Amino acid sequence: MKDRRSLVAGLNSGGVDRAVEKDFVFAGNKAAPSSAPHAAAPETRDGKGSSGNAIGRAPLTTRIRTDFSAALKRASLQRQLDGVFPNTLQDILEEALEPWLRSNGYLN
Repeated sequence: MKDRRSLVAGLNSGGVDRAVEKDFVFAGNKAAPSSAPHAAAPETRDGKGSSGNAIGRAPLTTRIRTDFSAALKRASLQRQLDGVFPNTLQDILEEALEPWLRSNGYLN
């Protein structure tokens, strides 16, 4: 059986090639990760919401009846499978709320 050594003794073992060590750590990248900063392109979300909708969205949290929630989720999933628009919960709710807000004078 091999002689056991302490963790500190294992970490301080000499004879390690620093170039091989760096190659292993940086997975063969010749440039250090901090030497070449790059600007990440903003991600776009395709397929969500109305196209050309310049109106911003605000978070809204509410509670609805369980049967409404189940029916809404089922409708959303079925419409996504069928490729019918609107198919997201957000878009379905917006389409349902807009006529009510307009008819009651809350939206011009």
